[in-house]
Amino acid sequence: MEQFYQLGWTLDSAGGASGEAYMAEQDGQKLFLKRNSNPFIAALSAEGIVPKLVWTKRIETGEVVTAQHWKNGRELTFDEMYEQRVANLLKKIHSSKTLLNMLKRMEMNPITPDILLNKINASLSREVLTHHVIRKALTYLEDHMPCLDPRFFTVVHGDVNHNNWLLSDHDELFLVDWEGAMIADPAIDLGMLLYNYVPENKWPQWLRDYGTKDSIDLQKRMKWYTVVQSIGMVQWYEEQKRYKDMNMWLKFLNEVMNNNVFI
Repeated sequence: MEQFYQLGWTLDSAGGASGEAYMAEQDGQKLFLKRNSNPFIAALSAEGIVPKLVWTKRIETGEVVTAQHWKNGRELTFDEMYEQRVANLLKKIHSSKTLLNMLKRMEMNPITPDILLNKINASLSREVLTHHVIRKALTYLEDHMPCLDPRFFTVVHGDVNHNNWLLSDHDELFLVDWEGAMIADPAIDLGMLLYNYVPENKWPQWLRDYGTKDSIDLQKRMKWYTVVQSIGMVQWYEEQKRYKDMNMWLKFLNEVMNNNVFI
């Protein structure tokens, strides 16, 4: 990013796991810069799902840098995650034909349950497999794999953690960090959001706000995908040697496994 320093910009890290995001400032103008950002960002900007895209440039290293309006704000709290505006924005994303067509033009193939399960099985270390709840969860996944026509798949964010929901000082809500975007069953997003943030007795109302009905089929799919993603989180934290977080996800996984959805 030396090029931007030479042009008089002040750059500060904007955090994030990749270390490739910056807050850039010059003459009072603030931008959010990101290296190697997903090209999907332009479509998301046009739909108002992320802060407005200002420009895209290829720099001397060959990397592509995107610049978006900098939004002063904060991430959502746990309690705010079951507000209606969260349900509304997620529904807008899942219903967008523009976003779906964009991913298809990028030649992205649908991610089916068997693909997810194969990826998980291939990624697990011997250490993670020593945990009883992991082995139990893998058996559950094999025995209860959802069957859904990929023609009904939508754009899925894949990481609806509250840290990725930005509420601006002007009360604008955005969903950011789209590196894991895919074409898949929207229950992937719904399950992780509901299990993590919404009291179970409020699931039917939240799903009505989202625009769908609670059903046994939907609950089964949400549980299945939440189990898959939770195992992935256990593996990721084990690799990072963040054992406290790993144990937290093992506990969460065990709670999900014990959730009774008539299976």
